[in-house]
Amino acid sequence: MRRSWTGAALAAGLGAAILGLAAPAAAATCESLKDLKLPDAHVESAVPLAASDVVTPAGFQPALMAGTPVCRVIGVLTPTPASQIRFEVWLPGAGGWNGKLVGLGNGGFGGTLSGPMLLMRGEVARGYATAGSDMGHTAGGDIDAKWALGQPEKIKDFGYRAIHLTAGAAKALIAAYYGAGPRLAYFHGCSDGGREALMEAQRFPQDYDAIAAGAPAIPWTTLMSAFLWNNRLLSAPGAALPRAKLQLVQAAVLAQCDRLDGVADGVLEDPRACRFDPGRLQCKTGDAATCLTAEQVKSLRGIYRGPTGAGGRSLFPGFTAGGEAVAGGWEGWITGPTASQGRFAKEFFRWMVISDPNWDPASFDMARDLARARRSSREILDADNPDLRAFRARGGKLILYHGWADAAIPAKNTIAYYQSVQARMGPGTADFARLFLVPGMAHCATGPGPSVFDAVGALDAWRDKAAAPGRLIATKYDNDIFAYLGLPAKPVRTRPLCAYPMLARWSGSGSTDDAANFSCAAPPRR
Repeated sequence: MRRSWTGAALAAGLGAAILGLAAPAAAATCESLKDLKLPDAHVESAVPLAASDVVTPAGFQPALMAGTPVCRVIGVLTPTPASQIRFEVWLPGAGGWNGKLVGLGNGGFGGTLSGPMLLMRGEVARGYATAGSDMGHTAGGDIDAKWALGQPEKIKDFGYRAIHLTAGAAKALIAAYYGAGPRLAYFHGCSDGGREALMEAQRFPQDYDAIAAGAPAIPWTTLMSAFLWNNRLLSAPGAALPRAKLQLVQAAVLAQCDRLDGVADGVLEDPRACRFDPGRLQCKTGDAATCLTAEQVKSLRGIYRGPTGAGGRSLFPGFTAGGEAVAGGWEGWITGPTASQGRFAKEFFRWMVISDPNWDPASFDMARDLARARRSSREILDADNPDLRAFRARGGKLILYHGWADAAIPAKNTIAYYQSVQARMGPGTADFARLFLVPGMAHCATGPGPSVFDAVGALDAWRDKAAAPGRLIATKYDNDIFAYLGLPAKPVRTRPLCAYPMLARWSGSGSTDDAANFSCAAPPRR
């Protein structure tokens, strides 16, 4: 698939200017970084923090301690008169720096630094210099795109320019502070952060040496259209799926399929092997708590199938069975009265595509409006180009991952992207790019399965030590969010994540809560 990548030249030129700065001698103090001159950028503050100092990300509570001594740099990038890209770079003390940079992605429509900052503190504690941005605008939460109305440059900042220029500014600050730039640079993002990660690999392969892209929101224009398709499907009379019905469905799915992988643990290793038809739950007459109406069966089948076009042609993958009632899952993303899918899509179409504050989602037509979204936004926002030759040529490594219980973005979409990379890049794809599917993981984190694993550590081992990841070890904690943020939590189960298409198989002896009792095996032929 060919791409013109219109608008990238300006960002590439600015990035090259930043990266081309001569590295000065090491700064005497953190505070002196405030005087560093960067092209089209301004350092607002550079302040040393003690481990016990409290950092409050804008729009997020509670505040968290820095966790380790760090030089916190805050700045603004202004590549165009309309641009205001706020960024932060956190630098561990010279004695604690491992010589590497980790850039961290944002989520949703961005608009604050909350998401990156929550992960920056954990990576700094491990010795990495870290960086993140607000994607070039201020918003009232990550489901807010009002800032985009009549702002084509800000949309480009969100689409690709903010992450690229933040990488250049971070490297310049690192060179100034330590007297040398980073030996290696990695990027990690999930959801829109996963889209950002792939945008880096596709457009700016020189920025990072290894990249982890989780549950990537790609292709953005089709994904947003699929969100509205689900929303319209559930808006039909009698089609809504309340939480009690989701619980009914998930219980039926697990009763039928939980043991297919050899372990009864409430998690499906590969939900595609589950041939569940919601029609088996259809009420004989009327409606009841123990069955689904005909309208509910229809809407559920549609969600599993995904949106289709003329002649039943698939336009986007559907969701797999087994995670319908997971906390923070279908109810919050797809089926609830204020589900996030519909809200995200309304914001996108209203402010970026239609440019009409009064646009009504009830008027959405899949064929007409998907085409309109692609015309207006594909070159800026979509990050589904499988041509990664430039990234591979410079030794880049890519880890893709996606949770099977993700109710925001279907895992089959990331499989489809990886398969497109395999088709474009040939049989050596696994030498630089691998995919890991996470059974029971919801959107980017949590869920009933082990969902906490070290994506950055896997990147580092692969890129720096040539240890290609055949499997990752994921852990289930008593508090997954604490563990995800690097806070104390108790492990309760471990499980291997196998490089696609391999699947984890229990040996038949030993605890099923211990990854040591599992191996990676080829999937059965279907």
